[in-house]
Amino acid sequence: MTLTNKNIEQLIELCKSGDQRAQLEIYNRYYAAMFNTAYRIVKDRFEAEDIMQEAFLTAFTKLNTLNDTVTFGAWLKRIVINKSIYTYNKSSKYDDVPLNNVLYKVEAQDGISEDYEFTNLKAKQVLETMSTLKDNYRIALTLHLIEGYDYEEMSSIMNLSYANCRTTVSRAKDSLRQKLQPMAEY
Repeated sequence: MTLTNKNIEQLIELCKSGDQRAQLEIYNRYYAAMFNTAYRIVKDRFEAEDIMQEAFLTAFTKLNTLNDTVTFGAWLKRIVINKSIYTYNKSSKYDDVPLNNVLYKVEAQDGISEDYEFTNLKAKQVLETMSTLKDNYRIALTLHLIEGYDYEEMSSIMNLSYANCRTTVSRAKDSLRQKLQPMAEY
């Protein structure tokens, strides 16, 4: 059986024994999602790439601390998000100039529906508009709407109280809605 046919639990066991081909297979399965997660937070391609690489290194060196191999993807995403927020906070202390707002484009696949262009355009507009929000609003919406974290998880990630987290998400949605309103009227 080739490594591409193995499930994640088998690959993690191989990684724990030092199999570099298994590490490469795990990397290939998760790199795009982890890059996108980091990129949405730090808004810089190169930083996101560095964060993703560091996250994989951390994950592979600390595999023995992972209790349930089924949760590997969520565990890895948590590492990426924590590193992204740390990097963003560290770099934003010294930046007075906003970072470039370049969207990461994923290559189109076969079997695209007819309304793909329209839907893709709308999604790009929402993501571009999200990038213009205040940083805490942008991060809150990214974690909640895109990454799917609940308020409890977000409050611990963002070091906010549960109520403050809910308020931040609500205000971020309102701010996004207000900025998207003029686009919807066309």
